[in-house]
Amino acid sequence: MKVILRVFAYLRRYPWMAAGMLGCAIVSTSMVVVFPKVTQQIVDEVVRGHHPEKLWPLVGIGAAAFFAQYAMNALRLIFNNTFEQRVIFDLRSDLYSHIQRLPLTWFDNRATGDLMTRVLEDVTSVERVLIDGIEQGVIAVLQVAIVAVVMFRANAQLALIALSPIPLLAAGAVYYTITAHKRYRLQRVASSAMNSLLHDNLAGIRQIKTFVREREEHARFNRVSDQLREATLIVIRAWAIYSPAMGLLGAFGLVLVTGFGARTVLGGAMQIGDLVAFLMLAQFLYDPIGRLHQLNQLFQAGRAAGERVFEIMDEKPEPGRVDETVAPGEKISGDVRFQNVCFSYNETLPVLRNINLHAQPGETIALVGATGAGKSTLVHLLTRFYEFDTGEIFIDGKPLREFSRNALRIGVGMVTQESFLFNGSIRDNLHIGKPDATDEELLMALTAANARSFVDRLPDGLNTVVGERGVKLSVGEKQRVSIARALLKDPPILVLDEATASVDTATERMIQTALDRLMENRTSFVIAHRLSTVRHADQILVLDHGRIVERGTHDELLALGGVYARLCESSFLERNEEFAIVR
Repeated sequence: MKVILRVFAYLRRYPWMAAGMLGCAIVSTSMVVVFPKVTQQIVDEVVRGHHPEKLWPLVGIGAAAFFAQYAMNALRLIFNNTFEQRVIFDLRSDLYSHIQRLPLTWFDNRATGDLMTRVLEDVTSVERVLIDGIEQGVIAVLQVAIVAVVMFRANAQLALIALSPIPLLAAGAVYYTITAHKRYRLQRVASSAMNSLLHDNLAGIRQIKTFVREREEHARFNRVSDQLREATLIVIRAWAIYSPAMGLLGAFGLVLVTGFGARTVLGGAMQIGDLVAFLMLAQFLYDPIGRLHQLNQLFQAGRAAGERVFEIMDEKPEPGRVDETVAPGEKISGDVRFQNVCFSYNETLPVLRNINLHAQPGETIALVGATGAGKSTLVHLLTRFYEFDTGEIFIDGKPLREFSRNALRIGVGMVTQESFLFNGSIRDNLHIGKPDATDEELLMALTAANARSFVDRLPDGLNTVVGERGVKLSVGEKQRVSIARALLKDPPILVLDEATASVDTATERMIQTALDRLMENRTSFVIAHRLSTVRHADQILVLDHGRIVERGTHDELLALGGVYARLCESSFLERNEEFAIVR
């Protein structure tokens, strides 16, 4: 019930729409009782009483009632659809906004397809509870109440007989509600699993084709799809028993009314017109009850979906404040100091231990070490992608956690090994670095990143669409666009995480030249395995199992003859023609 109350809280944002929809529902539902009354008078007064002059006025009243009913329904649908789209927009917007505020550690344990299912399908299911539940539910309850009142005024004994199935209908609804949640939850989880697999396979379609895995992946998809089929059939089987059973009880009620009503007419206590009108009212009574059972099905599906939506919205966002604008006191110049910093992803897996370093503005700090030594984790602490456990990090002498997240992330630029480009034009991707940049600034950045030449050769230049994840560009081209994007951002602190690891030697030279321009007058943290990238750093820090085991310049560390020298000798740091080890 808590989930549903949270869902209905969104209605308070648009009270006038809810009021308009409710008003139209009341008027249109009130018109339901007019035609049975008109029918009763036509049968008793016009036909049996031989008053033909009353026929057409009564027909006109019936027609006017139907016109008013359907006119109000049309207006109600306008309110309903507008209301529906605004609510679903708000709910989806709130969910997406909250997802963006969650820490990276949360995303590390979530499948993208599952999140897409929650944002797209589950929000829509929740919306159906909001709108259909209110609209159809209110109409059905009003119709039952109005018709019941009219029936009791017409004949209380027959009204009680007509209402006799209600306790059984209510008991059936309660039982279905109690037992339905697990079935619908299972269906939503199965749908999410299928979407997650589909997303992964579409994203990895090149790997599937490269390793000739089409048949195996098809079989895997079929297994997950079959789980969704079975989960859906479980829901359908339960509904196939519940819905007809409730309909049968309503039919029994109608039969009882017909039988007892006919006996009443035979006994002279009721006229035929009254019985016809009462039977019409009975039908109007059971129809909305049937709709309420259908709404119960929607309600259960929406409740399961709502739990999945609010499960995300209840997750704790990233710590630290978020300021839309960066205060003057939060401008970063680039002095970075780690003091006894420790970090672990969980209590049993320490990643960084007692890290101490000091990078002055404009210095280049190189981080080297084996895979898994903690190099990338160390630089991710600067942007608070992850929160360190103990110790302190200072930026310009101020504790890191005193900065807003926006200030930190504006002040730190990153160029990683896997440069991510969005499925838009080159211009769109560059504007991420500086949204108000002119074309002249974009071209200057591309020139500095050694990317201008290949962009000019593209058919549409800056307007060329790069495809999903930049698939239409080579690795080196994507990397140079990423460097141009970082140049436009112009951050005082720069992180280069294996920025040249995936390219050939010729492309590396072009990228390295661009990186040299990018690193000018910035505090730079460079993670690399290639010696040409780190040898000119002001400090080289050698990490091993989360500890800094050596530090110094390239020549100092070679002379030391320790871990760094052994890395060079074993070619872990790749050498090229520019370097030969000097001992």
